[in-house]
Amino acid sequence: MFMEERHAEILRLLAEQGRISNAEIQELFQISYDSAKRDLRLLEEQGLLKRTHGGAIPVRQVGANVIKDLAPDERVREVKENYLAIAKRAVQEIAENDVVYITNASVGFLMAQNMGEVSCTVVTNSIAIAENLRKKENITVLLAGGEMQKNGCFYDSFALSMISRLRFDKCFVTSACVSAKFGLSIQKSRSVELTNAVINNSKTVYGLYTVEKIGFDSVISICPANKLHYIITDSEASEDDLVQFEEMGIKIKAAQ
Repeated sequence: MFMEERHAEILRLLAEQGRISNAEIQELFQISYDSAKRDLRLLEEQGLLKRTHGGAIPVRQVGANVIKDLAPDERVREVKENYLAIAKRAVQEIAENDVVYITNASVGFLMAQNMGEVSCTVVTNSIAIAENLRKKENITVLLAGGEMQKNGCFYDSFALSMISRLRFDKCFVTSACVSAKFGLSIQKSRSVELTNAVINNSKTVYGLYTVEKIGFDSVISICPANKLHYIITDSEASEDDLVQFEEMGIKIKAAQ
């Protein structure tokens, strides 16, 4: 098989599967590890894919993958194992008596499902997350309310006013994408003000990002990346991307 044919097949598999590993390329085409890495590097240079640690993922368009207006618990049905790993790693950062904000995204719902016995106060703008935590005796829940959106979350001036009056030991936030140059970014503007209020009122800010979100830009910038103190991500994140964040003073925590 010619290299061009192999490249075409790699791209076909990538489009079909959503990711491909160096090991998979080696096995499928009976080539060396270095050859597999070179194939991915050449395809990345042509803008046809994005390399990760140990493989590659598709190039993401700026306006792609707009999330349907679903509640966090409804979106969880579609998430992958790396979301769960990141959520579990994030929960480990919560200490006794902490006051924390948990993102209304699906990874936040997974955090709520995996909260342990640590006594803490959780602030959220999601009914689904609040309901999930409601019966946990060790957790005090504050729900930032107002005019409820179809996804069971609150973003309006009432929710913003409440968030502005609070101070957090830690906040756990996410967005559609994050990059060193464009920062945290998203498709819709409705959560920009609230996310910034949470970040500005937090002692420590954790960004929760799967490999599919790192190094890409969405439509609207929320804030610069250096507003984050930590990024919790999965083991496949590109070392090149992570080094850029580390050079900004952001510490990386890997989910297992």
